[in-house]
Amino acid sequence: QVQLVESGGGLVQPGGSLRLSCAASRTVISSYRMGWYRQVPGKQRELVAEISSGATTNYADSVKGRFTISRDNAKNTVNLQMNSLKPEDTAVYYCNAKYQWRDSWGRGTQVTVSS
Repeated sequence: QVQLVESGGGLVQPGGSLRLSCAASRTVISSYRMGWYRQVPGKQRELVAEISSGATTNYADSVKGRFTISRDNAKNTVNLQMNSLKPEDTAVYYCNAKYQWRDSWGRGTQVTVSS
């Protein structure tokens, strides 16, 4: 079972940037589809961005042009660069790893966009 640990969250002003990182251990994730999801209280967890093992990316419409997902298989990490942040981006961000029937989640990192 892959273990995922997110980092990089925090408080940022509107228009600012943050870079989230997800470090994987116990398993090499090069064959996994990796994703970033987010959740606010009272709402369902939603996909933010995902990247396939072949580096094909997919983004939620709300973050296209502002967020960039990338993976570094040598370091066993996945990153999410978030630019032009908006208050509505405030959420707990979770890293996800999928491969066949395997589906693993990190514990999340809080991102707060506020002035």
